[in-house]
Amino acid sequence: MPNVPIAMSQADLISPVRFLARLPLHLPRVPRMLRGLYYAGIRNRDRNLSLAWALERAARLHPERPALMDEQRRLSYDAFNAWANRLAWAFKAEGVRHGSVVAVMLENRLELLAILAALAKLGAIGALINTTQRGKVLAHSLNLVEPSHFVIGDELRDAFDEVRGELVDEGRHYWVGDHDTLAAPGEAPAGWHNLMRLALGRDDANPPDSLRVRMKDACFYIYTSGTTGLPKASIMSHGKWIKAYGGFGHSGLTLDEQDVLYLTLPCYHNNAVTVCWSAALAGGAAIALRRKFSASAFWADVRRYNATCFGYIGELCRYLLNQPPSEDERDNSLRCMIGNGLRPSIWAEFKERFGIERITEFYASSEGNIGFTNVFNFDNTVGFSPATYAIVRYDLENDRPIRNAKGFLEKADKGEAGLLISEISDKWPFDGYTDPAKSEAVILRNVFKKGDAWYNTGDLMRDIGCKHAQFVDRLGDTFRWKGENVSTTEVESVLGAFPGIEDAVVYGVEIPGTNGRCGMAALRPAPGLIPDWHELAAHLDRELPPYAIPLFVRLLAKVETTGTFKYKKTDLKREAYDPTATHDALFVRLPGEDRYQPLDADLYRAIQNGEYRF
Repeated sequence: MPNVPIAMSQADLISPVRFLARLPLHLPRVPRMLRGLYYAGIRNRDRNLSLAWALERAARLHPERPALMDEQRRLSYDAFNAWANRLAWAFKAEGVRHGSVVAVMLENRLELLAILAALAKLGAIGALINTTQRGKVLAHSLNLVEPSHFVIGDELRDAFDEVRGELVDEGRHYWVGDHDTLAAPGEAPAGWHNLMRLALGRDDANPPDSLRVRMKDACFYIYTSGTTGLPKASIMSHGKWIKAYGGFGHSGLTLDEQDVLYLTLPCYHNNAVTVCWSAALAGGAAIALRRKFSASAFWADVRRYNATCFGYIGELCRYLLNQPPSEDERDNSLRCMIGNGLRPSIWAEFKERFGIERITEFYASSEGNIGFTNVFNFDNTVGFSPATYAIVRYDLENDRPIRNAKGFLEKADKGEAGLLISEISDKWPFDGYTDPAKSEAVILRNVFKKGDAWYNTGDLMRDIGCKHAQFVDRLGDTFRWKGENVSTTEVESVLGAFPGIEDAVVYGVEIPGTNGRCGMAALRPAPGLIPDWHELAAHLDRELPPYAIPLFVRLLAKVETTGTFKYKKTDLKREAYDPTATHDALFVRLPGEDRYQPLDADLYRAIQNGEYRF
């Protein structure tokens, strides 16, 4: 497999000597790390361990310490657990049982986490609806999991009402006021049950149901981000949640009762409700919750909460770097962060500017059976995984793993980009999607021997030594041009380093009469700025091999992203560089030219007619 361009420096490789030299720094954490490995390695999925167990343990060990806070409220672990218990008893009275599916649609608020904790205590499944969905996509997501109960925040009631007539089974509907419902439950609209009023006066004690929730039971349904097609619902079991509790909460971050984790990521996603929540519960840390991320308010919030950690997606870090320096960011209280997608191109700059000591980058997917965590705090890596995995050679041109003469897959060499796969076993089970056919589609069989089964992550990774890996790209975001594989993630990083470029989305487009796909970049410059097209071309020439340089550029006023800040590329790919398909300004770098020039209808026709040899 030809090398995917750029970005792995020799300094990123982790030799045994380098790894062993790092270990003494982590000796004080060893007992807790070992406990984390224990939780991550439990094979018996009938064990009664769950999110509910973790919350009740934290409430027992840290009853008076803060569990949740926002701008108006601050709840201790004892108070939060009691609130979740009252809600659990109310749900039980309403017919919610072990295995019941309850659609939950609220924005980031304390009420949302209390509701999810209550459902976990009963062994019910919270279907976490993406709060940005509307219309047919929302109706699809609700119908997909066939809920018996619907819990809707008042802030999203209009969106729900628009699709209510399209639901296969309307079930029972519960309203949650968009205010401090602990202080006053409010008055539900006609036709709705008031969930918080139903919970008033219920028992504060832990329901006995929580003792019977097993690791193999489903905890959440998490929807795929929907970058293409309609969302799928992946199954987050309590077992996978407990693995995160071990990996992130005990081995990775090791937060304690003095810590505050600032959380702005959407709580319909695993990064929030599994990664960040488990990391906080493991040590009795508090979560400071904000409805939506704001780069301008970030450092003021950190100061207000005295936050020591925050949950991130890589794009959020870039937004913060794009902000002008402020007084609030100086001498800030943050010492660590947990998340994924922090690109090597800004890793060191982010740490240095904001004084972050520890970056717990991780790799995982909602549906998968493998996770990596940067336990040992190396730079530019998703970290270490105890799972059984392999990085295998992949044929991008034909979009399939390479099989040898015996019909088995071949492992990639150290430093070589390849497809990450993970063995499916009793210790590392694959929960998959609610649709069995979708689950089967991502399983590779007869991989290294007859009868084995491996989960296909769909992601390109490289082994950098000592069971550590480095993320390269998603397969759908890698294209082939001039006989070479091009990683959009790495080209985006190079474009993002050019002064004045605030967003860069790279994808492959076809030119008639050529093989493969060439690069195209959709750029969002800083307000009022037009890139210097000669300087941009020179920058790309310096930083990229010729085959990786985008030939086409599109200027955007806004970049469309999913709720978890992944770029939406489907429409961009379809419209490509056709001036009749968009009102955005288009530019092209013609063969032999040292700058980009405007692309109009006449030039487009000339390119389509093969008048230029790309």
